Amino acid sequence: MGAFAIKQVIKITAILLLTVLTACLVPIQVFADSLPEYISEVKVFYDNASAAQEEGYTVLSDDKGKPVDLNQGAGGGLGSKGDRAVFLGYKTTKNADDAITDLALMNMKGGYSVAEYDALMETQLKSQIIPFVERFRTVIDEYRQNYNGSGDNKQRADYIHGMLNKLTDDDCGGRGLGDLLLNKTKYEMGDDAYNALSDSEKENHADILTIIAQANGQATLLMESLLTRAADTSDDTWIDRLVSMTYDDMVDETGLAPTDAQRELSRIYNDDANVILDMWSDLKADLEKYDEARAFVDSYDEKTVKDACDGIEALGRDTEPEKNEKAADELLKAQEEEIKYLEYAEIVGLYEYLEETEYNGSTLLDFFSADSEEIEDDINILYPIVASLSPGQRAGLEFVSLKELIAIAATDAENYSEADIDSIEATSVYEGVDRTIYEKGGVALTSDALRTDAMNKANEEKSKMFGSLSIAFMALTGVAAVGFIASTVVFAAAKIYLAKEGFASLRIVSETRTFLPRYLSGTYKVSRISGKMMAGFSVAMVVIAGITTYLAWRDMQAYYKVDFTPIPHYMVDEKDIIGYNKKGEKIVLKNQSAYYKAAESNAKAGDFKFSEIGNLADMNGCVGKQWMALYVNKNELMNPILASSLKAVVGSSEIPSGYTKGIHMFGSDAAFNLNSNLYDWNNSAKSVFVYFKTDDGAAAAAGSNFSGGALALTGGAGLAAGAVAVALGITAARRKKEKTAA
Repeated sequence: MGAFAIKQVIKITAILLLTVLTACLVPIQVFADSLPEYISEVKVFYDNASAAQEEGYTVLSDDKGKPVDLNQGAGGGLGSKGDRAVFLGYKTTKNADDAITDLALMNMKGGYSVAEYDALMETQLKSQIIPFVERFRTVIDEYRQNYNGSGDNKQRADYIHGMLNKLTDDDCGGRGLGDLLLNKTKYEMGDDAYNALSDSEKENHADILTIIAQANGQATLLMESLLTRAADTSDDTWIDRLVSMTYDDMVDETGLAPTDAQRELSRIYNDDANVILDMWSDLKADLEKYDEARAFVDSYDEKTVKDACDGIEALGRDTEPEKNEKAADELLKAQEEEIKYLEYAEIVGLYEYLEETEYNGSTLLDFFSADSEEIEDDINILYPIVASLSPGQRAGLEFVSLKELIAIAATDAENYSEADIDSIEATSVYEGVDRTIYEKGGVALTSDALRTDAMNKANEEKSKMFGSLSIAFMALTGVAAVGFIASTVVFAAAKIYLAKEGFASLRIVSETRTFLPRYLSGTYKVSRISGKMMAGFSVAMVVIAGITTYLAWRDMQAYYKVDFTPIPHYMVDEKDIIGYNKKGEKIVLKNQSAYYKAAESNAKAGDFKFSEIGNLADMNGCVGKQWMALYVNKNELMNPILASSLKAVVGSSEIPSGYTKGIHMFGSDAAFNLNSNLYDWNNSAKSVFVYFKTDDGAAAAAGSNFSGGALALTGGAGLAAGAVAVALGITAARRKKEKTAA
């Protein structure tokens, strides 16, 4: 392999030009005027809109600039605690990474479960994270052996150690992962041994389970990719082992009959061979670009980026906007050219390396240039590649591309020792991840099933304003009333009949009853009994009516009394994601990545209902039938909300022209009436809908692997760790530049 090719391979593998890409990034404020404004923060203010303005928030207002009361008197009416105005304040940003992407509502009895979320996280730990760590321990072991060894592998491990130290662990005092992973992790030690350590001693042992579960998705992938690069403790490389091995050799070495040997080899190697097959087309496509890549590399002027950097540094805040934009365009174009140069240089280096390496009567270039369809039809020809990899490389196979595997073998110790990584800024593995979502009890899970169950219960409660005992006494009151009326009618009829027969009153009848004709004695008895029943029912009716009134009053008090439960600080919306496998078969995946954070209010200690819900926002102003909390989401899979688009519509259900989204309930995309009588007492209050638009061309921030991160736990196959490192480096440098410019 020529000196040029070696040099270019190491420029990718060791990320030598990372400093060039991060040394002169454009301060984002210089060109902020041309960027749209997004909503970065929302806060609910009770009673007084001026309080929002005093805290630096813009208040959602109508077309005339008047702040919109989102409660519109909905707290008034029977059983209420009084009316209360509610205003929405918001702050803006021009950084899409810091923008809110969704606003959703959850009512107090809307269908969520804290216990189910905690159970979900425990299930993920046991079913996904621990099995992964068990497999990946082999990679970490080989990294440790190489770092503590000597020779070429030592040089490679030293470089990886330095790169890993650019990823720091907040839980271990900011120590780098390069140092931490040389020691046993908490998982490897076991809880008893780990808990026996002092606090300072614990900081020398990373909690690998927590890192995998909570770290920034890109940082996790980079860690896994770097460790895989540090694997393989043999003196030779996997390419050295491959060139002396064929599938037929492997069959012969088993000592089994051909059919049995093929079955056994398939059992051992087929899964990993399919992982390599998935990368095959990408490598082949790159190798086919050799002529184009060689021509580009030969003609590339390395001064391009430097000149563009110098142009940016010459600018000032008073520079004309046109010159600013031109300089920015030139720098971005130069950086694109630099990245293209790196990619093409790698292609040139690997192509020439494979072309010079003989394999099975030809070269590795011919071997890796085969069509993937041919390989798929005879996948066992990939078994020698799998067998050539070390156990650690196999365990981390999904975190490096096939191109990277070849680059690892092509890079010698001298190249690694020359790598300069001192200028790369260290970054926490938890950068950009809100770790409070992992605190037990603070997060609730909502789903279609939970919401449906809650709705059914709510419908049942509507018919239960009065308890069963109250209803029973209401019925008894009715029975007593009917009995009183019936006995009164009978008594009156008997009295009238006797009077007609010449007896003025029952008293006379009583005195002369022995002289009554036989045909009147029955009437007399009926009149006596009905009179006593009338008196008895009268007393019973009064007593039962009194008890019924008390029970009804008690039930009404309970119905109108609102005992607020705590508002969960986070809400996770569990949804089914429909996908398709390679055979085109539909598969359903569970997604627990849509984390929503509860918005805050201006409530303070001593305020109404503060002891129950604290300073978390209730869109009903704490005077409704139940709280209705506002949740915000910042998700890289969604588009940021444009601040200028926020619009309140009062007293109308007509959707404004051009709008399709708004503040909505979990489980529904339609904008929701903030004054719904489902949750407010005053049924005649005006409706309030809040609509917004999103910037469909913007990107958003990253999260952890299990909180909406950009990468799934095992989704890194084919991605270059160098590119991820560049992305992290750019993020860190931009943050530094922003602070300087500010």
